[in-house]
Amino acid sequence: MPTLLEVKNLTKDYINDEIITSVLHGLSFKIDNGEFMAIMGPSGSGKSTLMHILGFLDVLTAGQFFFKGRDVSNLDDDELAKIRNEEVGFVFQSFNLLPRTSVYENIRLPLLYSAKKNHHDLVVGAIKAVGLFHRLSSYSNQLSGGEKQRVAIARALVNNPSIIFADEPTGNLDTKSGQVIMEILERLNDEGHTIILVTHESDTAKHAKRIIKLIDGLIADDYIVAERRRAMGGELVK
Repeated sequence: MPTLLEVKNLTKDYINDEIITSVLHGLSFKIDNGEFMAIMGPSGSGKSTLMHILGFLDVLTAGQFFFKGRDVSNLDDDELAKIRNEEVGFVFQSFNLLPRTSVYENIRLPLLYSAKKNHHDLVVGAIKAVGLFHRLSSYSNQLSGGEKQRVAIARALVNNPSIIFADEPTGNLDTKSGQVIMEILERLNDEGHTIILVTHESDTAKHAKRIIKLIDGLIADDYIVAERRRAMGGELVK
């Protein structure tokens, strides 16, 4: 598969009142088109910072970041915003839906900044992909938590992005609803979507096909889930 993302010696520091806090320390890895990868790690490990950089929400301090073969390490805010809108979809733990707004309008939101014209067809296709077509006219505050997250996935899908980031997507859901969300993400990956999952929960990460574990801003492990399972005699990912 062709490489979608690649980082080389990625470093991220935050500077506050001349105090430098180093968060990521020289990370190097590739993500291919069609992967379903989980970034795991405890609180403070740097996983959210890494997601923000890979999703064009933040910039690295040093190193290189390639997207579709292009070095995007030093792009300005406008260039980052353009790539983010056209190429990236986000699913967050807190759903981030507009309140008292219809499911249709919530899903359509990313298209308002897009050159694409067939908005209605794209919205309908996205909501059907998560099995909530019957809720298209409902307001977001009328939905259950699981339904809200499915709408958030549809919104992430509507622009047909190159990559979808799911940041703790089951964190606010009960076990059954969380399982439904992970099954939807698995199916979307099977259909060819590249998905990067950020989580601290091994039960959620096990749905991915590859796991990178961060500890203190360093890659502690990077493995293919199926291979690790075979090596462990079928045990779940630890």
